[in-house]
Amino acid sequence: MNEQEYLSKYDRNAYLSPLVTVDAVLFTYHEETLKVLLVERANHPDKGMWGLPGGFIDEEQDSTLEQAILRKLKEKTGVIPPYIEQLCTVGNHFRDKRGWSVTVCYTALIAYQACQHYIDSVGSAKWVAISDIENMSLAFDHSMLYQQARERLKQKSLYSIVPGFALPEVFTLTELQHVHEVLIGKTLQKKIFSPSLRAG
Repeated sequence: MNEQEYLSKYDRNAYLSPLVTVDAVLFTYHEETLKVLLVERANHPDKGMWGLPGGFIDEEQDSTLEQAILRKLKEKTGVIPPYIEQLCTVGNHFRDKRGWSVTVCYTALIAYQACQHYIDSVGSAKWVAISDIENMSLAFDHSMLYQQARERLKQKSLYSIVPGFALPEVFTLTELQHVHEVLIGKTLQKKIFSPSLRAG
């Protein structure tokens, strides 16, 4: 039997497979603070709880994991974020009540002005300040995913301008500095702040 014959007879349903999803921690900067997009779950499990935007991979629409998460984010924001980066992969038998589950989580950033008019039309989505998320109980293990994403962004703020993707295309150095200060948790001196940054 050659490979083509083997594949033509291969039964994908012969083995149990885990649930596979993608999720994103989408940051923006608004009202002098960082915010994260949360979505209210319409179905069980964790119905009525707030969680990260994401969902199941669609084999007919998604050729890659990135296509899957960009599709899910566009459904909620109407646009493609200018910055997205794979954060982590988490899989176990207890993160989802439906069974063994794997999620690939991304960190993304977008300007508030670029998508808010669309988000306003999506009743199940809202921006939440990072200070408020700390006191929320999110669906599944999304609180842990959020914490990982925030820490990753904090580390990037120490040496790059990546957090600037949460700002409009035109922004001031003061605004960029404040985004970094929110992430780091302390005030930065402008003469030290500017030379220490690079793109990426």
